[in-house]
Amino acid sequence: MEKIASFQVDHTKFGVGMYISRIDGDIVTYDIRMVKPNGGFYISNPSLHTIEHIFATYARNSKFSENIIYVGPMGCRTGFYLLTRNMSHIDAINLVRDAYTYISEFEGEIPGCSPIECGNYLEHDIESAKKDVLPLLEKLKDYTPEMLDYAFHMK
Repeated sequence: MEKIASFQVDHTKFGVGMYISRIDGDIVTYDIRMVKPNGGFYISNPSLHTIEHIFATYARNSKFSENIIYVGPMGCRTGFYLLTRNMSHIDAINLVRDAYTYISEFEGEIPGCSPIECGNYLEHDIESAKKDVLPLLEKLKDYTPEMLDYAFHMK
C-alpha cells in the first residue's frame, strides 16, 4: 500500500502548533498539535475525550458551523484533526483559538456527556482538558496563515 500523506511528515521536526495536513479540493485538513509528537507526554484519554466533546460542539455552534466537516482526536493522543470546507485559514486559526479559550474557561456540564449521548460517557476529565489546551492556546496567540505550513517551523 502507498504511504498516506500524514505519515510522510517528519514528526521529529515540529511541535505544538496548527498545520495544514492536506487540501483536497475545497476541504482542508488541519493538524492541531497540542503536544510535541514523540515528546514523552501525551494527552490522557479522558482529557482528549472532553476536549473533543467541547471543541466539536463549539465549532458546530459557531458562525462557521456550515464549514465544519469533522473535529476528532488523533489516535496518537497528540492533538486533533479539524476538517473544514470553504473557510479561510485565518478563520480556522481564530476558530481554534476561540474554541480552546472556551475550553480553558469551561464551567458546567460537558456537552453530550450522558449514557444516551456518548458511548463512554464516564471517561471525561474537565480539569485536565482545561490545562491541556493551554500550550496550544499560547502558541496560537500571534499565529498567521504562513505558520500553518510545516516547513515554516522546520527552518
